[in-house]
Amino acid sequence: MCTAIISVESSAAVPVLVAGVRDEFIVRDWQPPGRHWPDRPGLVGGRDLRAGGTWFAVDPAAPRVALVLNGRGRMAPEAGRATRGELPLLMAADGKLGELELAAFDPFHLVGAEPDRVRLWSWDGHDLVERVLGRGLHMIVNSGLEGEGQQEGGTEDAYMGARLAHFRPRLAAAARPRPGTEDGPREAWGEWLPLLEGDGLPRADHRALLPLLDMGDGRVWGTTSVSLAALAPGSVVRYDFSGAPGDGAAWTRVL
Repeated sequence: MCTAIISVESSAAVPVLVAGVRDEFIVRDWQPPGRHWPDRPGLVGGRDLRAGGTWFAVDPAAPRVALVLNGRGRMAPEAGRATRGELPLLMAADGKLGELELAAFDPFHLVGAEPDRVRLWSWDGHDLVERVLGRGLHMIVNSGLEGEGQQEGGTEDAYMGARLAHFRPRLAAAARPRPGTEDGPREAWGEWLPLLEGDGLPRADHRALLPLLDMGDGRVWGTTSVSLAALAPGSVVRYDFSGAPGDGAAWTRVL
């Protein structure tokens, strides 16, 4: 149940803000953000140690940010299946998908953010839909932009719907952050940061942005990291990261 939060305000000094909340099985190993890919030395992001890709990639030279969420639909066949963690690397480096064999990928939502435009690609195993995210606040969950693909009766969809209902109005009402290069994370992200630290909700709450859920049989699913990036013309103003969601002291400045 990953979440992406995007704010687009073309007239602002920092027109694009991107937050990526990664949910995964807690035991899945990863490395914190760095330059982990020798074939793409300009990219910075956390590295998934199982498949080698990432969930959130930053190219400070472009400047460009890309992130991926699991989608809904027909899964790719086991034989020849490609990792979705390759998609943010490709998008951050090239700014386009190129000639991908989409049938090799499980369903996804992929965000490609630049200072002058933010695009969202959604693949359901049959069709690829591309759209531009215009001015305003946008939230993306596994069921799609603003939960547009939610289905009645599903536990996961009920959680995502509750998350959107709780956090969207709070984020919209909060003062839009004005990140600067010299600010600490708390000053940079202002009224958004307490919300991105969970808004005081228990992590088992069905509304939680940073869930932590016991799935039984020793399996624990939850938020493993939160990534924040701010884009302005010509630069990634900053990139902040927390690998201990909900811990206000865990934020680090990556770029």
